[in-house]
Amino acid sequence: METSRLKPNALAWIAVSIALIAIDQWTKFLAVGALAFGESRAFIAGFWNWTLAQNTGAAFSFLADAGPWKHWFFIGLGFVVSGMLVTWLWRTPRADWRTALPFAVIIGGVLSNVIDRFRLGYVIDFVDWYVGGHHWPIFNVADSCIMVGVALLLWGSFRGK
Repeated sequence: METSRLKPNALAWIAVSIALIAIDQWTKFLAVGALAFGESRAFIAGFWNWTLAQNTGAAFSFLADAGPWKHWFFIGLGFVVSGMLVTWLWRTPRADWRTALPFAVIIGGVLSNVIDRFRLGYVIDFVDWYVGGHHWPIFNVADSCIMVGVALLLWGSFRGK
């Protein structure tokens, strides 16, 4: 097969992942510099606080109280999920942004949280949304990337070609 027939794959979208990792790590750096762990400051009264927290679990602190095995489990899971998504990017045509963008966004979120787990042993969370006394679990930019990426994948799956 001649090379002129090969279509470029979507691995170039990894640049989006790298940018999101940088943004997430920068916002965590700012949060740690501005707040003490457990400290909370109102950003939009009645809706949004900056609250610095350590999350040793997964989303919504799932398995936070489990044994030390979870640390390496979540790191390994992050690498497996990211590896699968990178493989799918490699197989995806570069122009197929409806597939490539969600994969890249999820990869950025997952790997940024893996960086925290390696460096610190936990993930830094700081965005605290609430209404009245009901608080959404505290999260970070990387968590938002994962959720937005999954939502984009679902949206794309219902839209068809």
